[in-house]
Amino acid sequence: MFPERVETERLLLERLCHGNVDALALYDCFAAGVADEEVFEYVPEEPWHAPKAAHDRIEDAEERWREGRAAEYVVRPADGEDGSGEIAGTTSLFCEWERRTGRLGLVLCKPFWGRGYSGERAAALLELTFDRLDLELATAGHNEGNEKSERAIRKYVERFGGQYDGVLRNWVPMGERVDDLHRYTVTREQWSEATKGD
Repeated sequence: MFPERVETERLLLERLCHGNVDALALYDCFAAGVADEEVFEYVPEEPWHAPKAAHDRIEDAEERWREGRAAEYVVRPADGEDGSGEIAGTTSLFCEWERRTGRLGLVLCKPFWGRGYSGERAAALLELTFDRLDLELATAGHNEGNEKSERAIRKYVERFGGQYDGVLRNWVPMGERVDDLHRYTVTREQWSEATKGD
């Protein structure tokens, strides 16, 4: 149902599975003491403390893929990009079939921040959401205070004709605290209108 591989102008998204991703390489991206602490400031999980965490993350992604619940990918810069072929992060499209909705997610390693990768992979996942999976709505969100994600999400949501829907109070458990989530949406109709002629 989901494509194993998605290529954009500057990125390669490969299915997050043991066949495509070495668990130790993934661990090295998000390990405690290695990953920049800012990466996890607004992510509802902790840096990993053992390689088994990366192994289990891949196992969970494979299960969700098999069950048709989510398409999860490792993000790599394409040839010609700085860091070409390295793991830049992970991205996901969670399918809420009963709501006819796709929910986008992204975690990038800090060296890859500020390159516009968020919007580029969002464009690819929106096409997957509407054109291939025939869903009606795509959502994205950021925790209260995450200004970098807010800028990136606003930019691509506006590009595709979507809007800011509002804030969901006490929505994201973050260990000792619960963050508010700011939610944005793009409808299939808005996306079709915005991409007409592309």
